[in-house]
Amino acid sequence: MPEITREEVAHMADLARIDLSDAELDHLAPQLSVILESVASISEIATDDIPPTSHPIEMTNVFRDDVVRPGLSAEQALSGAPEAEQQRFVVPRILGDEQ
Repeated sequence: MPEITREEVAHMADLARIDLSDAELDHLAPQLSVILESVASISEIATDDIPPTSHPIEMTNVFRDDVVRPGLSAEQALSGAPEAEQQRFVVPRILGDEQ
């Protein structure tokens, strides 16, 4: 069983620039050992005849193909605008002169 010592946890915390108290070091060391034990047990089970997957069921892309299509011309886009100027929408000013 892989076991992480209190000193190793303190070293990792120092590398990560995390300030841990003595009580936190004592609390984290056994928890990290359990995590390492779990990873080791999974590594023992994995075999070469099982393909690696990211999802338990096969995923397919549900998006349509990205196809370039002609868009609206400036005149068409502005045709429903209440007011337009120089091929742009005219909107009320929201910022005063103080900006």
